[in-house]
Amino acid sequence: MSNKSAGGLSKRLKSVQICQPFIFGNVAVPLGENRGPDVSPDHTHLWTIFLRGVNGEDLSSFVKRVVFKLHETYPNAARSIEEPPFEVTETGWGEFEISIRVYFIPEASEKNVVMYHHLKLHPYGPNIEQQKADGGSVTSLQYDEFVFNEPTEALFDILTKKPGAVLPAQKSARVPYSIQSENEELDRLTEALTQVQGNIRRYTEKIQQLENEKAKLS
Repeated sequence: MSNKSAGGLSKRLKSVQICQPFIFGNVAVPLGENRGPDVSPDHTHLWTIFLRGVNGEDLSSFVKRVVFKLHETYPNAARSIEEPPFEVTETGWGEFEISIRVYFIPEASEKNVVMYHHLKLHPYGPNIEQQKADGGSVTSLQYDEFVFNEPTEALFDILTKKPGAVLPAQKSARVPYSIQSENEELDRLTEALTQVQGNIRRYTEKIQQLENEKAKLS
């Protein structure tokens, strides 16, 4: 995820690139009987959407605020979080797409960036029964990196003084979070493909049955 300069007074480091890995996503648990008096009776889950460092690092040294845009049916749907933890906790019953817009500190002189996460409430995949047995809790994570090309000296100093940031030569080809995200997407595609193939088979059999009945009447 590249960021282009938005201008600024701090000197930029030419031919330098530095990356800050991060994860974003959500956790969700069924409410069951554990619901407060203010929770809507049709809400089924308690969930939290978040942005954080891969190993729990505090990103506030270079992130000024994060705006989570929830479904329009939620009051104050655009939630602006200006200090860590950068997260929003809510209750609900449906899955939907949440936009996450990240604003950087002025010293960075970087444009804000936006990413999207599909809120996941229900377990799925080959181990769905085990997930249900574990209480139905769900964790959906995505891995990404803020890539700063020719960062300001101020931003470079901030990132190199804290753990987590890496130069391109240090980057690994694969990370557990990206593998998890890919496997989750593969599970969704496999399930959808199975449903499509089943529908095609049923419609084909129905068409053949109708053609046989038509031939008998001819």
